[in-house]
Amino acid sequence: MSDQISKGLEFEKKAEKKLSGWGLFGSKYEDAGDLFEKAANCYKLAKSCKGPSWRCICQVGPVLFKGTYLMLMDSKHESANAYADAGHSYKKTNTKACIGCLDQASNLFMEIGRLSMSARYCKEIGELYEQEQNLEQAIAYYDKAADLFQGEEVTTSANQCKQKIAQFSAQLEHYPKAIEIYEEIARQSLNNNLLKYGVRGHLLNAGICQLCKGDVVAITNALERYQELDPTFSSTREYRLLADLAAALDEEDVVKFTDAVKEFDSMTKLDEWKTTLLLRVKLLLKAKEEEEDDLT
Repeated sequence: MSDQISKGLEFEKKAEKKLSGWGLFGSKYEDAGDLFEKAANCYKLAKSCKGPSWRCICQVGPVLFKGTYLMLMDSKHESANAYADAGHSYKKTNTKACIGCLDQASNLFMEIGRLSMSARYCKEIGELYEQEQNLEQAIAYYDKAADLFQGEEVTTSANQCKQKIAQFSAQLEHYPKAIEIYEEIARQSLNNNLLKYGVRGHLLNAGICQLCKGDVVAITNALERYQELDPTFSSTREYRLLADLAAALDEEDVVKFTDAVKEFDSMTKLDEWKTTLLLRVKLLLKAKEEEEDDLT
């Protein structure tokens, strides 16, 4: 391990010397970049030989970052790839540095018209913010990725990003935004033979967000719209659940609400996101019930 670190340091010294010397037509930048890359590989090998080393972990990212700077002097495409490599070397040790590098890679790919690659790194940044539970920033980058994917007609990837935006928007209680996205995806999916079977799931998510608003008239109108959008929806268990929950909300009946959720969950397991939102609605119902008790 120490041998590889020594080699890495030697390559760095050579690279720095190359930079300070004379080179024809910018060749010194390319040569120095190659040397920095060799240094980074040595640090990686040192890490893999005898387990994690704090020196290796700290060095790999900075060395690749130097290589990125050098490549920027010559080619935006190569520079973008180097920024991406630098970001990935930081991924397990420094999330902030990783995001900074990937953001640079995304911007450079956008400048040269590689929109799918730019979208890919925006999505990856969104995932990193999601892991950090920074939902506002995750939404911002998933939104960028969705727009770029949509521009390249990569519909599936665009919709994956949009669903993340809707999911986090609902968690942040931005229900109208979440509803708009789920309904839009449902409409798009109806015309796609591969996606149309997911329509009822999107409408269920939109309906749950409607329930969270606590507006019985709004959820009733929404259910009518969903039936017009997809005539088969009224025959699904998802529609029945929403209709029963809307009725329970209208009647301010907590028991009826709970029974409807339990019945659906016994057949189709509700995920954590749906469970969390439905609990919000239940708490809203309980608050109304307690308010009624206080009045009487």
